Amino acid sequence: MLEVERGTDLQAYVGKEVGVSDWYQVTQDQIDKFADATGDHQWIHVDVERCKKEMPGGKTIAHGWLTLSLVPRLASTIYRVKQRSRGINYGANRVRFTGPVPAGARIRLRLKIKDVEKIDGGVRVTNEGTMEIEGGSRPVLVSETIGVVYD
Repeated sequence: MLEVERGTDLQAYVGKEVGVSDWYQVTQDQIDKFADATGDHQWIHVDVERCKKEMPGGKTIAHGWLTLSLVPRLASTIYRVKQRSRGINYGANRVRFTGPVPAGARIRLRLKIKDVEKIDGGVRVTNEGTMEIEGGSRPVLVSETIGVVYD
């Protein structure tokens, strides 16, 4: 894990890949809870029996937004700013769901720092993330997300 003292120290890593997270398994229970939280109960996510018959691979798939919501969790295992009061998710410039994540699959995040902009009280960090699926030949998510790290 990359550790820096202050958010401004991340400027030294602009344009560089800073790491890859460990593998993380996406479970059916997690998919079901996400469906409950968002109200998105489309059968491709929650109907295990129907998916066995009708979905390629015979499994349910995670919501794209669930996959995206795992970016901060996995990013926090890639780099850390030691001297900070707080951090917030600021948004995203670009998100593409480029492949399905079947229940039980393992994913990991590859992260590159695209930009670090000084703002009042901290820095705004733009990250390029690529979510990979174990055994897959292409990413399942590509994103450009933004966070703010306060001093």
